[in-house]
Amino acid sequence: MAEMSDSNLAKTTVIQQAIASCCGAIITSLFVTPLDVIKTRLQAQSNPFYKGKCFVYSNGLMDHICVCDNGDSKAWYKKPGHFKGMLDAFVKITQREGVKSLWSGLPPTLIMALPTTVIYFTCYDQLSEALKSRLGKDDEHIPILAGSLSRFGSVTIVSPLELIRTRMQFRKFSYKQLYLCISSEVASDGWLSLWRGWSSTVLRDVPFSAMYWYNYEHFKKILCKELGTHEPTFFIAFASGAASGSIASVITLPFDVVKTHRQTELWECETLKSAEGQYIDLGSYEENCR
Repeated sequence: MAEMSDSNLAKTTVIQQAIASCCGAIITSLFVTPLDVIKTRLQAQSNPFYKGKCFVYSNGLMDHICVCDNGDSKAWYKKPGHFKGMLDAFVKITQREGVKSLWSGLPPTLIMALPTTVIYFTCYDQLSEALKSRLGKDDEHIPILAGSLSRFGSVTIVSPLELIRTRMQFRKFSYKQLYLCISSEVASDGWLSLWRGWSSTVLRDVPFSAMYWYNYEHFKKILCKELGTHEPTFFIAFASGAASGSIASVITLPFDVVKTHRQTELWECETLKSAEGQYIDLGSYEENCR
């Protein structure tokens, strides 16, 4: 029975894996985004966002740096609320602004988050199968290697796109202006300038993925053995994912704090220089922000 299950899994095509990843990503974002919207509204209430202020927006798939622009009072994160807590904010936002407001800011972030998630999970599945054929399906190093490499690859591919997205959001560039800005930056600092902020993201995401997938596969095997089943059920997969995600999040929390602070300071430094009418060179981040 176990052999039959492995055979069926091996027949899963790349297209099927990509579609499954995409569907899972959308479902995850629909559940997690309202929590982050409420968190952001509570933060804005206690410490109002000024022009150029950066905050982290998470849709459950990846973190996005958002830059407050022009003191726009109509922006979803600046709407008044007078909330007393998470539950009070949930009720008031739903009653006054409609249920849709709980997913404010989601569509633009999915442009980056969906491709990242599809690349990540599809690469993990493909790498896992390739490593199993070489190292044996019971090798405990497979989840670590596949998780680390797939996350490293997805972050590397998407990092320049996220940099461009944030810059477009802040400066309101046309595509032509954006092209000229990027071209001049590449000519001045080289192609690696498009991957600024990449190192702090990799230092957080790669260890997280390695720990997550190792623990996920390990817990799954234990639960299958305890419950006497050869194939993991939804409960086994859910419990394994929740436990491994919690452990990885706690251990990599210091890296997450460093990543968030570095990226928000980098963009707040850029907005400050931009307000003074100066050209922003993100490569000289350390010199500009001291």
